[in-house]
Amino acid sequence: MKLWKSAAVAVLAALAIAGPAGPALAEDGDVAWTVRTASNSYGADRSSFSYAVNPGGQVKDAMVVANRGKAPLSLAVYAGDGYTTGAGQLDLLTKDKRSVGIGAWLRPDAATVAIQPGQTAEVPFTLSIPANATPGDYAGGVVTSLTQPDAAQSINVERRLGIKIKLRVGGDLKPGLAVEGLQVTYDGGDAHVSYTIHNTGNAIVSAEQAVSVAGPFGWLRRDAGKIAAPPELLPGESWKVSVPVRDVPRAFRLTATATVTPRLTDASGSTTSLPAVSAEATGWAVPWTVLILVIVVAGLLVGGVFLLRRARARGKARVDARVAAAVEKALAGKS
Repeated sequence: MKLWKSAAVAVLAALAIAGPAGPALAEDGDVAWTVRTASNSYGADRSSFSYAVNPGGQVKDAMVVANRGKAPLSLAVYAGDGYTTGAGQLDLLTKDKRSVGIGAWLRPDAATVAIQPGQTAEVPFTLSIPANATPGDYAGGVVTSLTQPDAAQSINVERRLGIKIKLRVGGDLKPGLAVEGLQVTYDGGDAHVSYTIHNTGNAIVSAEQAVSVAGPFGWLRRDAGKIAAPPELLPGESWKVSVPVRDVPRAFRLTATATVTPRLTDASGSTTSLPAVSAEATGWAVPWTVLILVIVVAGLLVGGVFLLRRARARGKARVDARVAAAVEKALAGKS
């Protein structure tokens, strides 16, 4: 008797990141299906679901699922909260993980959908916003899921395909970013600046970044140049950044400055830049050759002064001895 373990393999072209050029598609041998947004009063050929709803409000919409394979399909349907992966992509919590936002507020009309080969089915759902929901941005998605046993590995494999949902709950929108944990190190002519971008507000934001390193009094400044933008960060999320700054002179004391300009996208897709935030940190870039030379020269100077003083002291001692002898001799002759 085989024991089947649980495993999840996410096929997340499902999040409609590919845009409206075509539906998301999952394939595995003779199993294939697509998902897309339904055409209704919210629009046609939408790349994803996007809503602005006040607390206590409700949205009714639908996803269309098409069976492109040769066998009937029975798919589970559920919702999950979104999160940003380490690769900078939006992913969804699996069904066994607890959702507190969209994943908890969205209910499909049916928990499963059955589709014959070559057929499509519309899957209606209702998104109900609690009256006490915190204003701001949320991300999640509605998912179709197929779980099949993999005899070769004795596991159950879940393949997911869904569409992402962006939700803005009405109220005070307070976007904000912070630059945290800034550090600068120096290695062989290059400085390395690292920090964490933290979304401290209640809105989904992207950002532009600028990094520079300078010596004392702002001298010998070097800029990092163009830095890849971080992914859109959900409220509360953080993103680690490491930036090289090339050809930085050994200027003893270095000051690194990281400046991040938040960018907020509104419901129409327009992006607005918000006031920039910055942080500074210091580090050492010691010119060892110059330092050793300075130490050697200083040592020679100190040694020279010591020897000169010692020679002067010996000379004075000899003079004092001769004077004392002469005085003693004169006194003896007089006596």
